[in-house]
Amino acid sequence: MTRPRLHLFDLDGTLLPGTTAPVQISRQLGLEAEALALDAEIGAQRIGPPEYALRIHALWSRLQDAHVEAAFEGAPWLGGIRETWARIREGGDYCAVISLSPSFFVERLTAWGAHAAYGSRFPAVPFTEPVDPAGVLSAAAKVKIADRLCEELGVGRQDCIAYGDSQSDVELFGAVPVSVAVNADHHVAGLATHSYRGSDLRQAYELVRPAR
Repeated sequence: MTRPRLHLFDLDGTLLPGTTAPVQISRQLGLEAEALALDAEIGAQRIGPPEYALRIHALWSRLQDAHVEAAFEGAPWLGGIRETWARIREGGDYCAVISLSPSFFVERLTAWGAHAAYGSRFPAVPFTEPVDPAGVLSAAAKVKIADRLCEELGVGRQDCIAYGDSQSDVELFGAVPVSVAVNADHHVAGLATHSYRGSDLRQAYELVRPAR
């Protein structure tokens, strides 16, 4: 009997090509430029995920659920996400999203067919509490979450496929045997077993589907 596989998807830059969830959320508040500046800082490693989370939380002092909903619905998603996850499920495999972006955005993807979706823990919107840096995810945390998912689902690292685009995916790409660099930068392009450039997740999935 063929063992099921676990497909692990990054969000920012991968399912959201060329942008991030915080930028899309900030756009709803008229604060896109400020979020882009923070993305540039973390991309250049001038700040780490905890400081990024603290600063984006402060930026979102006026954030309401309606802003998050509008950001999610209006984001420039990669094509074919729901269809790809439906195919994965139909084939007996699992799919999950692990992202450094806020959990209140990432977790919405379970409605699209992801078995699980993990993001950095933020307080409920609208904010009445500070963000706890201990709940902010990192590249290393992605591997720990993947291992926990494997244990829960009865699969191993050898059954995992990672999809990502940038520095936060490096450790996960190094931990699993199959990976797909999706519109990726130099941090992961040379690490991946497969590479895809385009606008439809179904095409990226086709790179690994025949390997079953």
